[in-house]
Amino acid sequence: MARFLTTSHFGRCVATQIRMASDQLGELGKGAGKGGGGGGSVREAGGAFGKREAAEEERYFRQKEKEQLAALKKHHQEEIDHHKKEIERLQREIDRHKGKIRKLKYDD
Repeated sequence: MARFLTTSHFGRCVATQIRMASDQLGELGKGAGKGGGGGGSVREAGGAFGKREAAEEERYFRQKEKEQLAALKKHHQEEIDHHKKEIERLQREIDRHKGKIRKLKYDD
C-alpha cells in the first residue's frame, strides 16, 4: 500500500512540475514567455516565424539530448568492458595464488 501511495505521489509531483514549466513558457512561438526573458527578436514577434523558430529550437535540443544519451551509453559500455577485463585479470591472479598454495601443500 505504501508503495502505491509513493508511486501516485511521485506521478502527481511530476505532473505538477510539467504543468508549472509549461505555464512559464507560454505558447511556443507566441513571443516572450512568462519567465521574463525574451526569446529573441524573431520569437518575440510571434507569428509563423516565431513558431518555426520555436520548432527549430526544440528540434535542436532534442538532437543534442539524443547525442548526449548516445555518448553516455557508449561511456557506460566502455566502463562495463573495462570492468569485465579487470575481473578476468583478477580471476587469473586468484588462480595463480591458488596454484602457489597447492604447490606449498604438496611441498610439505
